[in-house]
Amino acid sequence: MTLGLSGPHLGNRITDVRSGKTTTWAELPGFTIPAPAAVVVVSSYDALPAVRAHAETGAEFLVVAAGRMEANLRAELREAGFAIVDPSGEVEPAAVSREPEDGRLWLLTSGSTGRPKRIGHTLASLTTVSGEMAPRTWLCPYSPGTYAWWQVVTLGLGSPGQDLVVVDPADLDSWVEAGIEHGVTAASGTPTFWRQTMMAHKDKLAQVPLQQISLGGEPVDQAVLDQLKNFFPDARISWIYASSEVGASIVVHDGRAGFPVEWLGRKAEGRPVIDVDGDELVIASPHHGEGLDGAVRTGDAVVVEDGRVLITGRISSDEINVGGAKVSAGVVRAVLQSHPDVAWAHVRGRKSPLVGSLVVADVVLTSGATDAPDVLADLTRWSTERLPEYGVPRRIKLLDAIPAKETLKSDV
Repeated sequence: MTLGLSGPHLGNRITDVRSGKTTTWAELPGFTIPAPAAVVVVSSYDALPAVRAHAETGAEFLVVAAGRMEANLRAELREAGFAIVDPSGEVEPAAVSREPEDGRLWLLTSGSTGRPKRIGHTLASLTTVSGEMAPRTWLCPYSPGTYAWWQVVTLGLGSPGQDLVVVDPADLDSWVEAGIEHGVTAASGTPTFWRQTMMAHKDKLAQVPLQQISLGGEPVDQAVLDQLKNFFPDARISWIYASSEVGASIVVHDGRAGFPVEWLGRKAEGRPVIDVDGDELVIASPHHGEGLDGAVRTGDAVVVEDGRVLITGRISSDEINVGGAKVSAGVVRAVLQSHPDVAWAHVRGRKSPLVGSLVVADVVLTSGATDAPDVLADLTRWSTERLPEYGVPRRIKLLDAIPAKETLKSDV
């Protein structure tokens, strides 16, 4: 099966930050997918020959980072009929033989709410950008095989003039220098990624010639949007709600957190339908994964404020019950992160015998300081002025660095 990706698209350039090598899709080494197969890779660049092979043949496969391929997942994939292609090139055959599904791509969810699940897609369902695009050089900082990684990779493979600079999560400290050197004009990352970058590279970041900045994968608050605008006043800043299950479903370019409440229930051909059921975001998307047509309950909590629908976090962890009063951890987090001295915050409930739970927070200051009693006192005052009494954190712990996983997300 040929997917018709050829010509100028295969002439798009790819730069691997780790090796310093620049090539094109057409110049990548050949790769044969023993479909269906799980291709295990050490780096993003290592996965790209298999991606091109799939585009040319339609061979069923998935990409998984070596750090995620633990024994249970390996056994599970083999029992599901996947051969395992290790980074060395050795192939471990599937435990169960089955016919490959032509054109099928599989994604593994992040596993943040349990074991990773396989979600079926195709190149068509992963390619959500249509029409002509201005030439761009895109930073791809994501772990290979994730939905966000595929979103950037399909741009580089399927749209003319979209070059890639790939950097692995383990090498993110070097991306700003690489972005300056290779002229990165567009970058996509989680809010955690951007907060880490602004904290660690505030002296050099503005030298990256960014024209397009995208955020997604976590709740996006006003503070991070405003901070990015200060660094890049002329760039277009977009936040995107996307997942393996429903694809890229919400895209907002107006520089404000959340999306207009008028978008709820709006129907247009070829576009997702966004709704809220109780306090849960529900989406019916044409970009959905296999078997997920119709309305999908996302598991994400929302609140409506000032005509905007704000996504605050996962329902399973967002609600804190304080003596019968409900507090959104995401709302408290947004208040803390709006403080000018705060780079990042994580809010959770801590069990209390008297009131059920108390609100507590971990905070990283822009200075990285962990001994700042005056700032702690000011954070309490700041929160008291903006939150109900039961929502004010009763304990704030200062951390020296923003914690992040391989997915570029933190526990929010």
